[in-house]
Amino acid sequence: MRWSSLNPWKDLAGLPRELWLLAVAMFVNRAGTMVMPFLVLYLTRDRGLLPTRAGLAIALYGLVSLLWSPVVGRLGDRWGQLRMVKASLFTTAVVLVLVPLFHSYLAILGALVVLALVSEPVRPAAMALVSHLAPPERRRQAFALNRLAVNLGMSIGPTAGGFLAEVSFESLFWVDAATSLLAGLLLVVIPFRAPQHFHDPPGGHTGAALADRKLIYIVLALLPVLLVFFQHNSTMALFLVDNLGFRPSVYGGLFAVNTLLIVLSEVRLNTVTAHWPFGRAMATGALLATLGFAALAMARSELAVALTVVVWTVGEMILFPTASAYFAEISPPSRRGEYLGFYTMAFGVAFSLGPWLGTAVLERWGGVTLWILCGLAGLVSVWMLARVSGREPMEVVAAAK
Repeated sequence: MRWSSLNPWKDLAGLPRELWLLAVAMFVNRAGTMVMPFLVLYLTRDRGLLPTRAGLAIALYGLVSLLWSPVVGRLGDRWGQLRMVKASLFTTAVVLVLVPLFHSYLAILGALVVLALVSEPVRPAAMALVSHLAPPERRRQAFALNRLAVNLGMSIGPTAGGFLAEVSFESLFWVDAATSLLAGLLLVVIPFRAPQHFHDPPGGHTGAALADRKLIYIVLALLPVLLVFFQHNSTMALFLVDNLGFRPSVYGGLFAVNTLLIVLSEVRLNTVTAHWPFGRAMATGALLATLGFAALAMARSELAVALTVVVWTVGEMILFPTASAYFAEISPPSRRGEYLGFYTMAFGVAFSLGPWLGTAVLERWGGVTLWILCGLAGLVSVWMLARVSGREPMEVVAAAK
């Protein structure tokens, strides 16, 4: 049997070299993601803040990131997405080194606001770079490569950060800064051919993004299932440990299942579904994600819970690369960063509201009610996403010839 038949990433062959370089940079950057997962512990244990004040500081960081995403996406369209990625990585490294120098509450709040302003641009800018560099018919695989790099990095960063936090919280900032700096240097030292810089049509612009009904519709369609998805890092832990009596290590092991599936299967899965229309692919992904979380209402054994994780992970692997490709598809080339900024903003809204809503339902009505409501909410997304129209990527290419 040939290695090529076993290689789960063989479908990435032929992607532009720059996509691989960007993926390596994103991997290095995310492998050092240590500050945010341990920020609440740093603020409470190292800086002595009350949990409510620490929560407010983190909420402020999230709010700034949320509102900043579309704006900075548009700035990247004007300035150049590659420049934006490099500038974000380098300035983030500087700010991360400075944050531990502040001790007063107001100074810490100000530092976190600045950190949000300089670190957030890398997300929409990198996604816009992926969409510009990849041929339209291979965007889903390209976004899968980007997610592969991010997930591999995130599997390292928080784990290593846990050990460093036991030694020194300040070391988290130093290592995070070092990896941001290294990722930026990779994009500077290794030749990177920037994609064509697109400009608005002469004598005007393509119209405000918020006036695009397709953009507004897809953001609203994704929000319910994203609210459901972000239960995995909040209420799911409480439900498994407090309600079902599982050990915390079992919950941690489920993340390993999720990451392993993404690493081994996502690229191939997006190749198999690449010819699906956007609406069909996104609705299928949302349906599987919804069913995975809704099934927790009936799951009682560790094996049953692991199977629910497999189901919603398959949905995640189909939904997110396809949704990224769809945002790139509906956006004018000169405003792609702005559109993808709204995409990342949808994630920010769900990340902020999902855990809060989920824990409120869990505390008042219990886990079974929570997961049934998650199922109903996710089905709203399934119905809305199934109504999305749009040609298949291959048809787009053919029409352009």
